[in-house]
Formats: sequence, C-alpha cells, structure tokens
Amino acid sequence: MSFRPLHDRVVIRRIEESSKTKGGIIIPDTAKEKPQEGEIVAVGSGARDENGKLVPLDVKKGDRVLFGKWSGAEVKINGEDLLIAKEADILGIIG
Repeated sequence: MSFRPLHDRVVIRRIEESSKTKGGIIIPDTAKEKPQEGEIVAVGSGARDENGKLVPLDVKKGDRVLFGKWSGAEVKINGEDLLIAKEADILGIIG
C-alpha cells in the first residue's frame, strides 16, 4: 500500500463476520451490522507529547483489533474499503 497515515492514525481493514448464525440462520446483507473487528494495514509515526518528543503507537501492522462502532472515517484506497482512525479509537488488540 502506498498510503501512510499521519501522526497517531491507523488504517484498518474490516474483518467480515460470518453471514450465518450458530443456529444456521443466514443473515441478509441488509440486516448485517458493520464489523467492529479489523486488521491494521498501516500506522502513522506516532503522537507528540507536551515536550515535543515522539511517542510511538502501541499497535503495529498486522495486529487484529477491536474498535468503536462509530470510530474513524471510511475511505476507499486502491479500490478497497478501509477505515482511518486514531489510535485512541482502538479498544484493544486481539491476541
């Protein structure tokens, strides 16, 4: 990818959930919610603290993360739907 986010922002690719429930019911696309789980595709260089020192991000490319429902901005880069969010919007890393 030739896109690098600035400062404390990250680019996230949503991970689609299964369209079938555990009971075998198929959920149509119109009834599905957007997934809140994704993979980090790119990260910025980090935020600056009060003294101007660069503080690196806790997440890195390839991490699987959970993020808030209304987090970030949806963009299309190279034909792919991605999400650009601040690191603070990430709720946690799935390990």
